[in-house]
Amino acid sequence: MATGTFTVLNPSGFHARPTKVFVQAATAFQCKVSLSKNGKKVNGKSSLSILTLGIAVNDEVILETDGDQEEKALQELGALLTKIYEE
Repeated sequence: MATGTFTVLNPSGFHARPTKVFVQAATAFQCKVSLSKNGKKVNGKSSLSILTLGIAVNDEVILETDGDQEEKALQELGALLTKIYEE
C-alpha cells in the first residue's frame, strides 16, 4: 500500500469537474484507490463518494493506493489533487 497526503490547491475545491477527471484517471489503474478527509474514507473511483467529502481549497486529503502500479497511481493521482483547474 502506498499513502500520501496532498493539499488541494484548486480555488473552487474539488467539485464535479475535477472529480470527474480524477475518477477517470483512477479507473485506469488496476489498484484500489481511496481518499480520506477528516477521518472519512471513500472509494477514489466513485465520483459521488468523493463529492461527499466536500473537499475545499487548502484541505488536506489522504490518498491511498493498493495493488498493481500503486506507486505510479499515487504520483499521478496526487498530482491531480494539487492541480489548479481552468474554470
